[in-house]
Parts: sequence; C-alpha cells; structure tokens
Amino acid sequence: MTPPETQGQGIAAEAPARSPAVSLCVLRKRADYLKAASARRQGTAGFLLQARDRGDGSDQVRVGFTASKKIGNAVLRNRAKRRLRALAREILAPAARPGWDYVLVARPEATVTRPYAALRADLNLALVLVHRGRP
Repeated sequence: MTPPETQGQGIAAEAPARSPAVSLCVLRKRADYLKAASARRQGTAGFLLQARDRGDGSDQVRVGFTASKKIGNAVLRNRAKRRLRALAREILAPAARPGWDYVLVARPEATVTRPYAALRADLNLALVLVHRGRP
C-alpha cells in the first residue's frame, strides 16, 4: 500500500492565466431573450444579432442562442447552435461590450451551410453596426 501524499509532494501545477477578455455568461430566462428582441437588431446573411445594454453597471457579458424549428430537425438546430457558440467564443468574447446582452438567432439553411469564415465576418460587421455611433 502506498502512503498518502503530503503537501510537499506531487506536481505543482498552476492554473492557466485568464485572458483579460470579458467572460461570457449564457442567458437562461425567457424575459432576458424578450428584452434583447425588443432592443437593437442587425441582420446578416448567416444569422440575426440582437443586442441591448442592460444598464446595471455589471461588467458581465451575457449571450443567448436561438434556433427555431424553421432551421430543420434537431440535428440541424444543434449544428446551428454549435456554430453560433463557436463564433461567440472566438469573436464576441474579446469584442463584446461589458454590461450588454447579445442573442444570436440562426437563419434557416444559412447558419448551417454558410462557410465559417463568412459567419465570422458577418459577426464582426454586425457588432460594428449595432454599436455604431454609441459609446
């Protein structure tokens, strides 16, 4: 039988350093989705971006994803949401404004079939247009 490890033994692993980018939190409540839907919108060829400033002084950025049955069966809806989540991690996390809610709404056929590079360009453009002329 091996003796239990004491505090001095073992590998001293440090937690990875967190990036200075804002962390994303997923929207859970229907009321939050409805508030975002009534705020600013920017349509693109691949999806619809809805955004709103919560105005609560929080630095947290919240993101929601929607794919209705118009997208197709469950496999296509899940694929669309997976692609939107990947976009949010890659583009939205460093570019989002603190204290804002963003909802990415999938478009039928376009979100699933559009090249990922084009979706990335769509999100960059949509963010610029949603925040245009506003601090």
